[in-house]
Amino acid sequence: MGRKSINRTGEKGINNFGSEMIIVNSYMKFNDKYKRNYTYVDVYFPEYNWTFKGVRYESFKNGNVKCPYERTVFGIGYVGEGKYKVSENGKDTKSYNTWRNMLQRCYNEKCQEKNPTYKGCTVCDEWHNFQNFAKWYEDNYYEIEGERIHLDKDILCKGNKIYTPETCVFVPQTINMLFTKRQNDRGESVIGTSYHKRDKKYQAYCSLINPKTGKSKDKYLGYYDTEIEAFEIYKYYKERNIKQVADYYRDLIPERLYMALYNYEVEITD
Repeated sequence: MGRKSINRTGEKGINNFGSEMIIVNSYMKFNDKYKRNYTYVDVYFPEYNWTFKGVRYESFKNGNVKCPYERTVFGIGYVGEGKYKVSENGKDTKSYNTWRNMLQRCYNEKCQEKNPTYKGCTVCDEWHNFQNFAKWYEDNYYEIEGERIHLDKDILCKGNKIYTPETCVFVPQTINMLFTKRQNDRGESVIGTSYHKRDKKYQAYCSLINPKTGKSKDKYLGYYDTEIEAFEIYKYYKERNIKQVADYYRDLIPERLYMALYNYEVEITD
């Protein structure tokens, strides 16, 4: 109760994320939990022109004061200020998990070693701020019974590598499976084909999704003299299957996703 107040104003420090901190106000405050007075401080972050008010001095000294504008998530993302929470009841929120996983795919080297298709992918500046992404998430997320919902960046805009509000859409897992490519199976042949050395012909095959069960089944489409012929057969079956799945989900998915599926064109360079 009788601790002497020490004015800490002007004291500087570095927090655990490497940001400079300056105490701009210092005062004693009674803590009901521990029934004693403690020194509290207001901490200014000059790099972000932001002040954290009312933190224990011990937290400042130990570097445990955070600024919501520090890029603490994979060196890119920051939580920002707003109504959207990172966690509730000790668990990460769905919007935060989706945001963090998106940043991980784009900016974590270990993740990209396991999934090379994400090399070169980026997240737009607007979505570096979690608050902005969470607002978009709230406005666009939906659920379908029995389905996992994925954030997709390149169905609406084929070949796109930037996560943005305009190019992203939530997609049920069954639809996402339509665009899984098995690069290793086809070797150097174009998509949907492989070369049969013994017969010196090209065989075509296509993985077709049954929208009712969500399961895929490989369909053999025959032998052809040229790679182009084999690809054209694959293209026909693949585009037809995408339309079938789109029609099955039409009343459950956003209109712009349905239209993107219905207008999707398989290309020989896929």
